[in-house]
Amino acid sequence: MLRLVRLLALAGLFLAAVAQADEALQRVLVADPFIELHTGPGRGFPVFHVVERGREVVIVKRRTDWFKVRTSQEVEGWVPRAQMTATLVPEGTPLDLHEPTRGNYMSRRWQGGVMAGDYAGASLISVFGGYSFSDNLSIELTANHILGEFSNGFSATLGLMHVFAPEWRLSPYFVLGTGIINIEPKTTLVRSDGSTDQLGYVGGGLQFYLTRRFMLRSEYRNNVIFTNRDDNEEVDEWKYLGFAFFF
Repeated sequence: MLRLVRLLALAGLFLAAVAQADEALQRVLVADPFIELHTGPGRGFPVFHVVERGREVVIVKRRTDWFKVRTSQEVEGWVPRAQMTATLVPEGTPLDLHEPTRGNYMSRRWQGGVMAGDYAGASLISVFGGYSFSDNLSIELTANHILGEFSNGFSATLGLMHVFAPEWRLSPYFVLGTGIINIEPKTTLVRSDGSTDQLGYVGGGLQFYLTRRFMLRSEYRNNVIFTNRDDNEEVDEWKYLGFAFFF
């Protein structure tokens, strides 16, 4: 009997938690003549149910521009963003989807992305991530993979980035930093050891705010590699195009 009581108590707690979670979900009213429920989050998934105007649905979760909703009959399906913008909250005001705006772009703190370009004639693939201390100044960590005809290489850099006009949609910026680079020659007949050296760089670029949380970037760096030889080596690094996101 005691065991049964415990099981009933646990079941009650579980149901209460489910009910509380369901109450926390956003409830909206259909304002258009109807909304269509798809079997999955995409236009390629068929429509299997229609909810008429004035009916209430609960937003279960979001996946990019698709919302999973649940009707009062416990029917669940996916609705495109375009139809969700026409729904109303219980107070009668339009649903706020909390879309990223230009203000979010101005107040961003974290960002990351990938870029491609040329490193002294070799192909370059670069990934980066950064943190903004202010609208103008941020710190950025970059990892590069260099793919050449006679050698491959990897580099990692840490530096400062200064955006001159962050309020502009197309903003120029300046970069300055240091890092390390490792080059491994492609030799098969004679063994040739690679080299790891410190480098410093200065450069500049442009970033263009696209929409929502996405940007385009293009960048140039002049690298000075501090070798063990008498002369240091200067290398031009061009990142022709990159795709970045912020949050």
